[in-house]
Amino acid sequence: MKLDGRRQSSNVDDRRGMSVGRAGGLSIGGILLAGVLYLIFGINPGAVLEQTGALNSSQTSSAEYTPSAEEEALAVFSKQILAGTEDVWTKIFKSNGLSYEPPRLVLYNDYVQTSTGTASASTGPFYSSADQTVYIDLSFFSSMKKQIGADGDFAYAYVIAHEVGHHVQYLLGTLQKAHSQMQRVSEKESNQISVRLELQADFYAGVWAHHDNKMYNSLEPGDLEEGLAVASKIGDDYLQKKAYGYTVPDSFNHGTSAQRAKWLKKGFTTGNPADGDTFSISYSQL
Repeated sequence: MKLDGRRQSSNVDDRRGMSVGRAGGLSIGGILLAGVLYLIFGINPGAVLEQTGALNSSQTSSAEYTPSAEEEALAVFSKQILAGTEDVWTKIFKSNGLSYEPPRLVLYNDYVQTSTGTASASTGPFYSSADQTVYIDLSFFSSMKKQIGADGDFAYAYVIAHEVGHHVQYLLGTLQKAHSQMQRVSEKESNQISVRLELQADFYAGVWAHHDNKMYNSLEPGDLEEGLAVASKIGDDYLQKKAYGYTVPDSFNHGTSAQRAKWLKKGFTTGNPADGDTFSISYSQL
């Protein structure tokens, strides 16, 4: 991506180097288990940690922290991508007679205190509608490369834009409506609603890339392919097969590799948020 000279968002809370004290105890194995459960089966890691006593009230203290040059470059990159999402979604919302309120971005190491408890970096980047914030431990990008072989600046940008996509859903009321429905149906049906949410967030990431490139000529040859490669490696079927050698379709909660790549590409191709209705079509057509 070409980002030289691009502004950095000021809507960022940099908590790197701050330690979060945790009452109760949970082994590293337990933390990693929570992350795996989330990644593969969609089980809320917060619920896992809460049940094991890791989310008790904590105190936060700051310490001297000097990030590596690589990490600092990722921090600047993340702020630039966030700024790009602000520019794009502000314009899109305005063209539809709406006002866009951007999410906050929190950068942290290892653990972070959110409005609903303490979260671990092992769960990966996430969006919290409770405080309209995207949380990222920048080491996740290194983990992407090491664990699933996904790398590249647009691949990283896609991750951020996807989480911002959930914020767009929150502002439009889609997220709240879906979560309400998920509480009233079976686990299988709840998972299917979750898939619809995640694929729409992928679509919105593609919409962002379409307009960011149009506004700033930011994409380079191969960038979209990087994003599609990541999408294909974070599909539920790919991750389950990698972990267990088989898949459990009824447990899918993010979508298959093919679905995720399809909706990311569709968003990029059309650039029209109205084309991303993943809720009105039958589940088999996703």
